[in-house]
Amino acid sequence: MQEAGVKPAVEVIVVNFNAGSALVRCIQSILAQQQPVNITVADNASTDGSISRLLESLGPLDNLAVLANDQNLGFASAINEAARLRELRGRYLLILNPDCEMLPGSLAAMIEALEQDEQAGLAGPMVVNREHQPMRGTLRRFPGPGSAFLTFSGLWRLARWFPFFSGVEMMDRLPAETATAEAVSGACMLLRVSDFLSVGGMDGDYGLHCEDLDLMYRLRQKGRHCLFVPAAQVFHAQGVSSSGRPVWVHWQKHLGMQRFFKKFQAGQTFLLLRWLVLAGIWLRFVVTLPLVWIRR
Repeated sequence: MQEAGVKPAVEVIVVNFNAGSALVRCIQSILAQQQPVNITVADNASTDGSISRLLESLGPLDNLAVLANDQNLGFASAINEAARLRELRGRYLLILNPDCEMLPGSLAAMIEALEQDEQAGLAGPMVVNREHQPMRGTLRRFPGPGSAFLTFSGLWRLARWFPFFSGVEMMDRLPAETATAEAVSGACMLLRVSDFLSVGGMDGDYGLHCEDLDLMYRLRQKGRHCLFVPAAQVFHAQGVSSSGRPVWVHWQKHLGMQRFFKKFQAGQTFLLLRWLVLAGIWLRFVVTLPLVWIRR
């Protein structure tokens, strides 16, 4: 536990890829949290001038560093590289998407939640839209054959009346107070540096999606649980970095689903169900691809 009156230092890693002006707002929201922070922006070879805009807007800061990757390493690998180079000397690590803005007091609320629960491995906020309404994915379960089917089929919408139909995303009854959870949103994650290092950081073999669930699952295997902290709120613009390549993102999302299932659950299911799940993942990709293409 931290000494009374002493604010624990927080290491912050933000992975940027063409996030534009959203990156500036993201970093400004972190600096406004009134916590001692060391911010690292890991830039995955952006071409939109977002890093120049950030430095011009904020000027030189002792607690802000930019790591310029010469290629797009992917989200998880960029996190690991930043953690390795910066050596993470703080007590906590905050991983935040560049299209997120932390509302006042959110970082302190998540720190307090972890300080009060030594078995908690990771804390996540209420992720909201511009109207301050909770966004899908703010509170989740780990995907399994049953919950994934309910989510992909749309039957999760019945969970408001029939809890049995809750899919991966637990949107029917969000707790009003801090509560344990299987998984929270990967857009904003706070965890102890010691826990992050104990599980070996992120799995860099994920391209873009499900690496957050992977981290939470490995923490659970170490006896740690997640905390959903609704007193902390983060606005998420969602998709700012990926808006120019929706089909590729859609492909990466399903590759992530496949990797998560094969890594953690395939060995626990009989062969026929295993193939049905994998077929279902790629059937969903094919069925939803035209809609993604139209919306691009």
